[in-house]
Amino acid sequence: MDILIAGGGIAGLTLALSLHQAGIACRVFEAAPAIRPLGVGINLLPHGTRELTELGLQESLARVAVETREVCLVNRFGQFIHREPRGRLAGYDWPQFSIHRADLHAVLLDAVRERMGEGIVALGKKVLGFHQESNKVKVRFEDHTTAEGDALIGCDGIHSRVREILFPQSTALSYQGINMWRGVTQWKPFLGGASMIIGGWLEVGKLVAYPIRRELDAQGRQLVNWVAEIQSPRHVMQDWALPGRLEDFLPAFEGWRFDWLDAVAMMQAAEAIYEYPMVDREPLATWTRGHVTLAGDAAHPMHPRGSNGAGQAILDVRVLAGCLRRDKDISSALKSYEDIRLTEANAVVLANRSSGPDAILRRVHERTGDRPFGRIEEVMSEEEIRALAENYKRIAGFERDALSRRGPLV
Repeated sequence: MDILIAGGGIAGLTLALSLHQAGIACRVFEAAPAIRPLGVGINLLPHGTRELTELGLQESLARVAVETREVCLVNRFGQFIHREPRGRLAGYDWPQFSIHRADLHAVLLDAVRERMGEGIVALGKKVLGFHQESNKVKVRFEDHTTAEGDALIGCDGIHSRVREILFPQSTALSYQGINMWRGVTQWKPFLGGASMIIGGWLEVGKLVAYPIRRELDAQGRQLVNWVAEIQSPRHVMQDWALPGRLEDFLPAFEGWRFDWLDAVAMMQAAEAIYEYPMVDREPLATWTRGHVTLAGDAAHPMHPRGSNGAGQAILDVRVLAGCLRRDKDISSALKSYEDIRLTEANAVVLANRSSGPDAILRRVHERTGDRPFGRIEEVMSEEEIRALAENYKRIAGFERDALSRRGPLV
């Protein structure tokens, strides 16, 4: 069996490592002509770190990531709505990591090259087209080269060429009036240096902030990832590298100066700012045609709520590798993969679209009329908050006890 993987990002590289673990040959074809440190921060929830741990990567990740100890929900006045332990502190067998996307990618790429050889990832290989014949898939690239294998897996991201060819009517991005500005800033630790802050609400400005690199200098500063979100008619091009401007969003956060974090100063001191609309796509009824299927953002791009995009991509490719290991009939294996993952992943897309775990912030904003509260218990009970949080964990596949009980995917 020889599997062709379109895309050398998080999904594609994790799939390559998982197939190697399963004893299945594969090759990775990345469109970019060179590997560059792109992106900002992401969070790896315990269901994702479990899979990367089973690939032997936890120690490598721990060296470059921040182990997240808690998530804090706050309003825009700096009042704490809910503080929840995360990862091992919440009783999981696996940590939760906050990490720079480039650092995660480097860990995966180093592992692929070390275990599978330098030539396993081919660069400058942008998919132009493909056709299937006699249970083989032949892929054509824009550099006029070709590759043939037993299956093609589209791990080529939100602008997937593989998806575009398979489902040409499904490529429209859905914009729902929310714009994001992402940045990274070297900043002094806040709340102990291992907390994720999620605060405010979209009508007045929502902010997410968490450290992704530790102790950058003698002052102990960290690299803090932050995301500012506001309702906006701006619908900019979908390019993760599009530069953003402070003046387009900072006025919405002018009051975010608390004794534990001066968010305004932090954003003003950013090393880089990128602008991106909050977009997803309508869920597909199938990801597969013959011996070609999709995984990760190519299959189910979702709103970045709940820190779950990377985790869902990792789950996809681990399930896929497991199905291919257990069933040498590729058509049957791809059907099993889709049967397991499609409904689950689409449920997360829809949950994130309806605000997902951010529903707690929305309810507090609405019930207080965007004013400070006296006691949070007078606005929302702890039981209601926990029910919303636990329901999202169940939908997304990282409810603690269920995650501990289930067997390995590969």
